[in-house]
Amino acid sequence: MLLGLDPEGAWGARDLLALMADKCGVSPDPSVHEGPDVIDPDRTLAALDAFAGRLAAAAESGVPVLVGTGHPHRLLGFYGALADALSAVGCTVLTPAQGCSVDITTRFGLRTYNLDYVRGVALVRAEGAGREPGAHSHSPLPVRTALGAAAAAGGPLPGLVIGDHGWVCGAGQLGIEAIGLADTDDPALFVGEAEGRVSVAVPLDDAVRSDYYRPLTRYVLNRAGLSQ
Repeated sequence: MLLGLDPEGAWGARDLLALMADKCGVSPDPSVHEGPDVIDPDRTLAALDAFAGRLAAAAESGVPVLVGTGHPHRLLGFYGALADALSAVGCTVLTPAQGCSVDITTRFGLRTYNLDYVRGVALVRAEGAGREPGAHSHSPLPVRTALGAAAAAGGPLPGLVIGDHGWVCGAGQLGIEAIGLADTDDPALFVGEAEGRVSVAVPLDDAVRSDYYRPLTRYVLNRAGLSQ
């Protein structure tokens, strides 16, 4: 899935596999069709360092930030901690288009979701879902809706978008600096990074228990100088 990215290059299957092997550490062998994917922890740490560097730069310059996730069940705590830390040092954490409807085409057909924010982190909820944690989404439509609302209101627009899936690719495609997390089945973020529209894509498993991300949260905040 392109996740809102419109690649400039022609990415064939072998090119994409070579990129993912380089960025994530998956097997470069095209004959490997089954079995678990492998993510090289050294590549993850290197990308987390770069991710933390972009957070530190945003904090130093005090730019407005927009934080959003398509994995709220797993990653809300990680992103919420980043939003809290950036807010504490004076960055405005934007929440445009709260409550707005977003129509997203899924494998089950067209579904209507509502854009919401929890701890400053944007997510979508299915209509009538109450206060459940939010829906899993790859769509770039939520970030486009949020950015469109911010622009229509006269700003401010984010100097940095932090997130995953369509939040990163959709923002990067529009020329806004974006950094995020990506699993091995999210190659669009790594293509965006290779083409210069995503600043940092961090390779990691994005579907483990939420408490497993706490060490990564502490690591990133420490590296960015944002620990409280």
